This record gives sequence, structure tokens and C-alpha cells, in this order.
Amino acid sequence: MEFTREYNHLLKEKWDKYIVKGQPMPDADPEIRSFVYDSWKRSKTHGIPPFEVKDKRLSEEELKRKLNANKRLIQVAHSYIQHLYSFVKGTNFVLALTDAEGYVLDIIGDDNMIQARTKKSGLTIGCCRSEQYAGTNGIGTCLFVGRPIQIWASEHYIKPHHEYVCSAAPIRNPQQQIIGCLDVIGPIELPHNHTLAMVSASTDGIEKELKMLEAYNRLSMVNKQMASTLQAIDSGIIMFNTQGIISQYNQLACQILHLSFDSLKDKPLSSIIDLEDSSLNPLNITHDIQNREVSFTTYKNERIPLSLSSSIIKSEQGTQLGTVLVINEAKKIHKLVNRLSGFTATYTFDSILGKAPSIIEAKKIAEAAAKSNSNVLILGESGTGKELMAQSIHNASARAHGPFIAINCGSLPKGLIESELFGYEPGAFTGANKEGYPGKFELAQGGTIFLDEIGDMPLELQTSLLRVLQTKEIVRIGGKQKKKIDVRIMAATNVDLLQSVQKKEFRSDLYYRINVLSIEVPPLRDRKSDILLLTNHFISSISRMLEKRIDGITSDAEQLLYDYNWPGNIRELENVIERAVNLASGHIITKEDLPPAITYLSNTPTESQDSLSEETMPKLTGDVAESQSYKRLISVLADEHGNVSKASERLGIPRRTLYRRIKKYNINIDEFRLL
Repeated sequence: MEFTREYNHLLKEKWDKYIVKGQPMPDADPEIRSFVYDSWKRSKTHGIPPFEVKDKRLSEEELKRKLNANKRLIQVAHSYIQHLYSFVKGTNFVLALTDAEGYVLDIIGDDNMIQARTKKSGLTIGCCRSEQYAGTNGIGTCLFVGRPIQIWASEHYIKPHHEYVCSAAPIRNPQQQIIGCLDVIGPIELPHNHTLAMVSASTDGIEKELKMLEAYNRLSMVNKQMASTLQAIDSGIIMFNTQGIISQYNQLACQILHLSFDSLKDKPLSSIIDLEDSSLNPLNITHDIQNREVSFTTYKNERIPLSLSSSIIKSEQGTQLGTVLVINEAKKIHKLVNRLSGFTATYTFDSILGKAPSIIEAKKIAEAAAKSNSNVLILGESGTGKELMAQSIHNASARAHGPFIAINCGSLPKGLIESELFGYEPGAFTGANKEGYPGKFELAQGGTIFLDEIGDMPLELQTSLLRVLQTKEIVRIGGKQKKKIDVRIMAATNVDLLQSVQKKEFRSDLYYRINVLSIEVPPLRDRKSDILLLTNHFISSISRMLEKRIDGITSDAEQLLYDYNWPGNIRELENVIERAVNLASGHIITKEDLPPAITYLSNTPTESQDSLSEETMPKLTGDVAESQSYKRLISVLADEHGNVSKASERLGIPRRTLYRRIKKYNINIDEFRLL
């Protein structure tokens, strides 16, 4: 349908009929455009007066909030409105921008024309042109139908608007929600053939710019979030492209490399790292790497050991676009490994129970050692608690927050001790980890390394250990670079090291180097007054562990424990109590719950008993000989923890003979192996 004089004359008749005279409106009128006719019906329902505009406008405070809420729309649309106005300037056209509710946010037009229109129709910033207040009009009806429209002359519901043509188009946000409307208002006598097309083109441009602005803001937000995330990560992050130009990084990376924060921005890697002198050139990384130990030399000529991981950034076609480096100080990774590997000390001086003078004296020396950084040598038989003493010293020292790493020098194969202590470089030997391996001295950085059974350390390794003690440096197997270490050494042994020195089995210079502070942990037989205290402690802890109620021990069973010689010391006592807790049928441990070695040997073997041999045994007769033979056999088996070979040597008889006697006396050899 085209706007003609005839159509406008018809509209006036229809308007007068339906709106002024109030005749009933049928469902449709084919002579009026359908969306206009439907709008007239809505306007009548709203009770719009046909001869004047309802004065609905915002207060100053409301307008301020409205303008602020639509700030982005106004900023984007204003330049398009100005550009559109440049085509109609001087022709009495007015351009209005509204929000989704029809409130006018911006107006552009000839000043005189705007003032005249304001007096006549109330079109000002802050007024409302929704159908609810202004009836059928370009703005309100466009917002309702949600598409570009023109409202011609008498199609307007209110008579003061019959002199104009409104060309309006909605504005949608990137989510396709209507957020406003752009309306061009002109006199009816002017041509309007292309006006709606220009308005639609302008709103299309506004929508595209809003979409671009939102995408830019979203990208900016993502960048800010990524930057914040990078700063929050507890590892150093450096991202660079294939030319080595750094694009993203965090503060921690600068701290690790000892560089200022601004020194990395848009810089090539080669300006901050000596790529030739570093053990790995990041520009040559073509695949992901996990926790490789490397060293970078910075432009300050400072060599920094690092743990490095990398991730390759690729295009959809698989082309490498860049690389992400994740770097950590080597010592930080070592601390993490120590924590996850259980390289921590759990015991304190409170864990060392006992009131015997010998253990009190040992604790006194140990507490003094905790205040020092000197090397410590702990002496004592197996099972006396030498590592417990070492852990207690560590936890009371300034190194308490550092790792505590214990190595049993007697349990490692000779070929592995050196690599365990000092580590090795990638490819150092066949079967070596391709990433290399940090030794225990590196992992113990800032803490304590405990060398148990140091008397069993091979002579050639003693030389290497002595060098570490003297220089405070280590060199990995297959490596050349020296690494400074800050580690306190504690050692322990159950052998006479001086005797080993005399036999040329232990270096004298190493002995004197480690024997700065010497602590002798007494055997349990020399502190028998502590047996009951320790027994009650083990009953309490073991019964909790086994979830079994044990309230104590009978006096006769207690006496048996007191009389026993305890060749296995505190470790043996703990095992005996665990066995008894498991076997106890009631809530009290009895002598029946104790192993045969304790039940039948309630007293320490006398010298005459201990000296019995197979040669003297036939001189004894009857029950006396049988009793002495049985007791001697039980005593030796207990001392040797059921080791038949050692027991036969002690008794001076062949193993075959010993097995016959074990069978004869119906002895269960496994019970001695529990001790």
C-alpha cells in the first residue's frame, strides 16, 4: 500500500468513525493497514485521548538514571544519528532515539523546529512515546511490532501527530533483544520514499557496532581474566610466538628470573635469556615437556636452575603458533616432591619417652645439637630409636620447615648409592631417566639428610661424601656443573666406627668430619626402668590402631618383660606388644600372650648358661641337661631373631643338627622372626 491523498482522506474518515465517534471496531478493516488497525484497537483499550498527548515524562533524577543505564546505546547511536541528520538538515526533520520502553534519550533537529514541536507535541528528552501513552505512533508501534515501520499522517492515533510521517526501526542487542528505537519525524508534505531505508541502515550499523563493542569488551574481559589468572598461578608463566616474542607472562616469572615486570613485555626471549648458554633453548621446543630440570642464563649473566614444563599452541591445521612455558624454581619443586614423597620428620623430643638417666642425657645432648648446624653422629644398637632422635633434632632446629630425607646406606646396592645421593644428568648411563634425576642432597636443600648405617657405605663413596662436606657442592653423575647445597648431615651407625677406621673400612677423615656432635642412644637393657612406661605407651597406641580394647598388662607378664634382655631393643618391645594385643582374649595382656623367648627366659642368661656348648652338654645328666639345652637354644634363637644359620654358628653345631633339636622341642621358629 502506498500513501496517497485518497488513502489519507479515507484514514480521516475511519479515524473519526472509530476513534472520535467511538463506533465499535470489527476484528479487521481491509482498508487500513493491519498493524495500524491493531494499534488503534490497543490505543482505545489504553484509553488514550485522541486530541492530546498524555504528559508522561521522567523526573530529573529518573532521567539521569535512564541516561546512565543506556550510556553505551547513546554513545554508539549518536554518531549514526548525526550522520543521518546530515541528509535531512534544514528540512524540518527531527531524529529521536528511545530506549526499549519508549523514553526519548536523544533528539537532533533544527533548533526552531524542535522548540515548536516541543510546545505542540511535548517531544522532549525524557518524554515517553510508547503506545500506552501516545497511541499509534512511529516509536511506540515500532517497539510493539518489533520491525521497521512508517506511520503516515492520519494513521497516528492522536490528532496533533496527523501532520507528520514517522519512519522508525528497532535496535537490538547482540542477544536479539530490543533495547531501543530510532525514529525520523518529518512533515507529511515532504517525500519519504527512502527515509525508512535510511533509518533501517542506521539501526543496522548501530547493532553491528554494539555487537563489535560487546565482542571487544568480552575479549578484553577474557584478556583481563587471563591476566588475573596468570598472576594467580603459583608458577612462572611465559607465552611467546614462533619468533620468540613474549605476549603474556606473570609477575612470578619475573621474580624467578630476577627481572623487572616491564622488562618482558613484547620483548624477544633472546633479550632476557642467553639462548646459547642455557641448557635448553625454548625456541627449539616442538613438543610438550613435563618438569624437566634446566638452567637459564639471564642477560645479567646469572645462571638460574629451573623446573620447566611446556605446552605447544597449535592452529586447527596443526601448525605451531607459539609456546607456553611453565617455570618453577628447582628448590620449590624439590620441596613439593619431598612433601608428596613423605620426606618429612614427624617425631619430636616429646616422642622420646623415658626417665632413665641414660636417655635423659642423650636427649640433653640432642637438644643442644638442635640449636647448632654442625654435623651429628648418632650411635646405638638396632632398634634403639636413632632415626627418632635425628627427626627430633631436625624438628627442633632452624631447618624444621625444610625436608628431612633418610637413606639407609646399608640397604641400597653399591651401584645405586651414588646416583641416589648425588643424582644424574639425562643419558648419564644406560637405563637412566631421560629427564635426569635429582639426588637426595638436592632434594634435601634447606633441610637435613640422615645417613643411616653409614658404617656400611662403600669406601669409594665415602670419598665423594667427604668432598661434599668440605665444598658444600655436588656434581651429578654425568654432569659438569657444580650445584651449591645447604644441607645439614646427620649420620647413624650400630657398629664401632673407630674399629672400622682401624681396619681401613672407614675413612678416618670422614669419621672426624661427621663426628662433631656425638649422641649415644642407650639400649633398652640399660634403661629397664622405662620398660613399663614404654609398654603402656605401646598398648595404648597399638590397641587404638587395631581398634581393640586393651586396658593393661598383668604383673607377672610385666615382670617377664622386665627380666628379658631385649636384644632387639625398643623395636622388639613394640613388636612384642603388638603381637600380645592381637592375641589377647580379654582386655588384659597376660604372660600367655607373650612369645616363648620371653616366657621361658624370664631372666637374662647367666654367664654359665651363656657359655654352655655341645662339648660340655654331655657332662650334664637327666632333666638338668635337657633344661639347659632347651634354654640355651631358645636364648640364641631369640637373639638371632630366628636366623637358623647364625644360631647354628653361635651354638657351634651344624644346621641339620639344629633343625633336629627345633623339631624335638616342638619350637615354632616363626615366633622368633616376629621379634
